[in-house]
Amino acid sequence: MKSDLLIVIPAYNEEENIENVVTFIREKYSQYDYVVVNDGSKDRTADICRQKGYELLNLPVNLGLAGAFQAGLKYAYAKGYSYAIQFDADGQHRPEFIEPMLERIKEGYDIVIGSRFVNLKKGNSLRMVGSKMITVAIKMTTGKRVSDPTSGMRMFSRDMIKEFAQNLNYGPEPDTVSYLLKNGARISEVPVYMEERQAGESYLNLANSCKYMTKMLMSILFVQNFRKRG
Repeated sequence: MKSDLLIVIPAYNEEENIENVVTFIREKYSQYDYVVVNDGSKDRTADICRQKGYELLNLPVNLGLAGAFQAGLKYAYAKGYSYAIQFDADGQHRPEFIEPMLERIKEGYDIVIGSRFVNLKKGNSLRMVGSKMITVAIKMTTGKRVSDPTSGMRMFSRDMIKEFAQNLNYGPEPDTVSYLLKNGARISEVPVYMEERQAGESYLNLANSCKYMTKMLMSILFVQNFRKRG
């Protein structure tokens, strides 16, 4: 029986994690459909998915997270799903929080964010300082507070799936959340807990984290003012 929710799992060089992540979903949360979007991985990610019989959308070249996730939402739109959730392939996201996020979005929201900081304060690491600054920037430009703007665990309604599927430059990033808020999207946050990466290395090292935060701040404060809805 087809679910009304699709779990979209973008994966780039996640051969050490992908089997654990997908097998756990298949065994414990089989009420949801899923698709792995292999983003042109150079390792055995795609081979493992094929060997295990996973639902796989295989991109021949690396498009980056934005392109991979948009491909997943194009798939969700074409297949008629009512909801889709971005779910990391590195083991950080916990599927037990999908249900409360699904319940919340069914209340009429367009986007529901799995937030680590609804009830917790952010620390003082460089990454958390950057997150605080993005929260402030979104508040300044939209009037809305998003406590965990860099969370990658985001659920989208059918209208948002269509928006991402049919328009260009829709990355699953804080600046897009800010842009959609400006355009009337209803956004809510649900408390979640996230694990540390299970294996492998994140591309967000110190230097890349600084670049990312700077890029997001510039985009939210300036670039989004000139963005037009397609």
